[in-house]
Amino acid sequence: MSILIDPPSWPAHGTFFSHLVSDASLEELHDFARDQGLPERAFDRDHYDVPQKRHDDLVAAGAVPLPATELVRRLIASGLRVRARERPERLDTVLLARWDALGLGAPELGRELLECWSQEQRVYHDRAHLLAVLTALDTLTGGTAAGGAHLPVYLAAWFHDAVYRGAATDEEDSAALATALLPGHGIAAPVAGEVRRLVLLTKTHKPEPGDAAGALLCDADLEVLARPPAAYRRYTAAVRREYAHVPDADFARGRSAILRGLLDGGSLFSSERGRALWEDAARANLSAELRELDAPAQ
Repeated sequence: MSILIDPPSWPAHGTFFSHLVSDASLEELHDFARDQGLPERAFDRDHYDVPQKRHDDLVAAGAVPLPATELVRRLIASGLRVRARERPERLDTVLLARWDALGLGAPELGRELLECWSQEQRVYHDRAHLLAVLTALDTLTGGTAAGGAHLPVYLAAWFHDAVYRGAATDEEDSAALATALLPGHGIAAPVAGEVRRLVLLTKTHKPEPGDAAGALLCDADLEVLARPPAAYRRYTAAVRREYAHVPDADFARGRSAILRGLLDGGSLFSSERGRALWEDAARANLSAELRELDAPAQ
């Protein structure tokens, strides 16, 4: 068990609160909280807020007391920390600022796309995923999109899951949405056509050799595969919730086939920088998940 707790030093509601976290998995954290009778409303995305009177009880039950700075360091290292800008109350502001930075002068289009990304059925393919893809693109390009050669790639990131229903035609429908909306907002036809082409590539994540723009978008979309193991498990749990209507056995078979296809299909990442940054960690995560999926059949 890797349950951690910091001292009760955060004032609120006439008392002081501690933060209770796991640096291994949210599932472990929730299980511990349920066992200790902590209410669900005390959970705040990556931690439970617990009042001072419960601190010693939780330590006695197995929570490891740590200074606040060390607890945060461990949480960040695990990949489970939800940064301030990724919290729902901040995401709209951060993403709209990112959209404005593209320099298109089309704020209404940015708001329309943000509404698409905010639909209730989304668990993984949501605004946090959009921000993660944009951030991964920054890592790969070393810059921003405003007025530059990478503008179509950043626009494609905004559109690549704009339509998401968990259907086989989501990529085609997202590409069609780009084709329908971009020309009406002053985007030149060649740029709109390139955005459509790039969005369609996210169906396979296999751009042709020499397709630098395609490699950037596909690699940024797959960056999640290379996150620290705990954060990777958070991603797989979110994907499972999006397919909650699929029976466990059917989901495991389908997911296993996808993972094997990825592992056996050559490099996961198409750009040299993407491979250097993420290939090894992604293969380790995929292999570990595949072992877990196959374990019941052994």
